[in-house]
Amino acid sequence: MRTVYVNGEYLPETEASISIFDRGFLMADGVYEVTSVLDGKLIDFDGHAVRLSRSLNELEMNNPISKADLLEVHRELVRLNEIEEGLIYLQITRGSDGDRDFAFPDPETTVPTIVLFTQNKPGLADSPAAKRGAKIISIDDIRWGRRDIKTVQLLYPSMGKMMAKKAGCDDAWMVEDGFVTEGTSNNAYIVKGNKIITRALSNDILHGITRAAVLRFAREAQMEVEERNFTIDEAKQADEAFTTSASAFVMPVVEIDGVALGDGAPGRVAPRLREIYLDEMRKAAI
Repeated sequence: MRTVYVNGEYLPETEASISIFDRGFLMADGVYEVTSVLDGKLIDFDGHAVRLSRSLNELEMNNPISKADLLEVHRELVRLNEIEEGLIYLQITRGSDGDRDFAFPDPETTVPTIVLFTQNKPGLADSPAAKRGAKIISIDDIRWGRRDIKTVQLLYPSMGKMMAKKAGCDDAWMVEDGFVTEGTSNNAYIVKGNKIITRALSNDILHGITRAAVLRFAREAQMEVEERNFTIDEAKQADEAFTTSASAFVMPVVEIDGVALGDGAPGRVAPRLREIYLDEMRKAAI
């Protein structure tokens, strides 16, 4: 049985609870982060902490915990649950004022809810899926306009995952105004020649922590990076494609809407970036 963290307490998961009036439950009024654990250490904790603060600020929500205390909670959960490889999920909501109302409750009297739990994922770094590559479909992007805020409004991405599953594929890339925005839970990239192409940061996509690290490592490895919009048709004609996320790192894409990329197997760039990312982030883990 897992030990989880709820509002300052470490509890068995069966004893953890929050109010039915919590705005995260009623309004999806909350934000989250997922931090990977490799070798019992946290991957890119600082990046996730910075993005968490930004998401809270964008929603005018108070942060109930300091960065130092948050780090201690992460480490304690890793220790208590004996996580060598896995994930730590963190969620902060606006809390509960004991009823339901569209208007935000008074932040002076309503304390945000904070929840953390672990997911044990042995073999996370040595994923068979990364060796075979992912097959994806394209779907219309009908989400709200502030995808740069990492909120818990994940219904449509969940629906996108299910659309892919029903099509016999692994994931979906979302398309808006003819251009790929991102995957259901990841940033999207194509490779043409020696150039890595990915959408530039804006309110349209999540500012991926893994994205930032991977692009930095790519440039350090003398790979050319171009941040611009690209279409699904352009992606189908690419030499390679891949996604990045905190939970899957760098994941090669081998098929888009039934069209195989290259020879239908992971190419050269994505596996190399995955190797570099895992090596460098393990060195920097805390």
